[in-house]
Amino acid sequence: MAEQQKKLHIVMFPWVAFGHIIPYLELGKLIAQKGHRVSFVSTPRNIQRLPKLAENLQPCLHLIQLPLPHVENLPENAESTADIPQHLMPYLTNAFDALEEPFTKFLQTCTPHWIICDFAPHWLPPISSKLGIPCIFFSIFGACATSFAFNLFVGNINPESPEAKLFRADNRSSQPKELNQSSRPKEVNRFLETLKGAQVFATRSCVEIDGKFLKSLENASGKVVLPVGLLPPSLHFSEDHNWDTILNWLDKQEKGSVIHIAFGSELKLSDEVFTEIAMGLELSGFPFFWVLNKQNTTFACSESQDWIENRSKRGMVWTKWAPQMRILAHKSIGGFLTHCGWSSVIESLQVGCPLVFLPFQYDQWMIARFMEEKKIGVKVHRNEHDRKFTRYSLAKALTSLMLEEEGKVCRSQAQEMSKIFGNRELHQNYVDRFVDYMEINKPCQNEKHGKLKNER
Repeated sequence: MAEQQKKLHIVMFPWVAFGHIIPYLELGKLIAQKGHRVSFVSTPRNIQRLPKLAENLQPCLHLIQLPLPHVENLPENAESTADIPQHLMPYLTNAFDALEEPFTKFLQTCTPHWIICDFAPHWLPPISSKLGIPCIFFSIFGACATSFAFNLFVGNINPESPEAKLFRADNRSSQPKELNQSSRPKEVNRFLETLKGAQVFATRSCVEIDGKFLKSLENASGKVVLPVGLLPPSLHFSEDHNWDTILNWLDKQEKGSVIHIAFGSELKLSDEVFTEIAMGLELSGFPFFWVLNKQNTTFACSESQDWIENRSKRGMVWTKWAPQMRILAHKSIGGFLTHCGWSSVIESLQVGCPLVFLPFQYDQWMIARFMEEKKIGVKVHRNEHDRKFTRYSLAKALTSLMLEEEGKVCRSQAQEMSKIFGNRELHQNYVDRFVDYMEINKPCQNEKHGKLKNER
């Protein structure tokens, strides 16, 4: 009984995007493996789409379903960002905000020791403070992009600097020149308000990769900043009925000859962008495995759809879910054409696979620049005036990675980086220290929350 009383109860509350939900779940699993109780809260449809939990985790990791309140103009069964086009995002945000009351009731009932939350619930820290429950803001992004964004949005970086313009070059039709309180995106205000009320700032980083950025983030935010490691996914793969078909195709390709292509679960490619990528692949001549999900493949012109249906015999276009880690680890894969989402970069470098950088928005620009400096990939050149790339610049980048001296350097560096990105013991140690912090600083029962130890 005494041992059980020492165990923590932690509530985790990610934003309703699978790029956020999955890293939160990975962290939740690692905490639960240490015997602590984790209540992982999301909406029913999102919970139902998660991978099945291992039996040894089920006693400690509880998946809590809170129905998403109905909001006019939000389609039925739309519970994540992957379910809707960009223009409907405000309605999903409104529905998420309407979870405030049921989530508060849940907290009042279960009285956890800690809440680990995402950027979106700006209304949560005042509630957690009133209930005496300390709040940790966990950013799924690395400290590199998070530090730059935070310093930019609080005015520590000139918004007209080349780096700031690059960060904001997200292909939207309009972009404010001055990032002040009234003009910056609403998501940024959420980020800042949620962080302001949190006691701790956790980030998906490690000192070995992000050391100087972690220090910058701590100085700029005035918070305790705790890296939780990179949360690399397991290389022990579960059975997947799609894998046999994919494996059969990959096994027929020469070692290191295939370009893997994936742009995440939410990026929507315009017909123009899709065409340039498709024609760039044709020009390069390399075999490819291109994962196009539902969000990627809503095209207005018939030519794009025709290309998918009559794809080059050299490549495979896969329109179902695909086990990305398993594909990247296959011996036939020679490079990864990516949008530079942090999770994708981690997965690729975990197995030492070099990258071709094709960022589209937000943190992806800074991740691409940071990784290019480390010489683990080749960027696709874009025009300075409109930030567009061409089929020729894409083909050139692919050729450079696969055949030229620059690619050899990137391949060697990626293999070297895998010693950090793929070091599971290293990243487990970060989780251990994170949990130790929560154990040491947990609030006393029936005691109002004051300042945490080491809180700045």
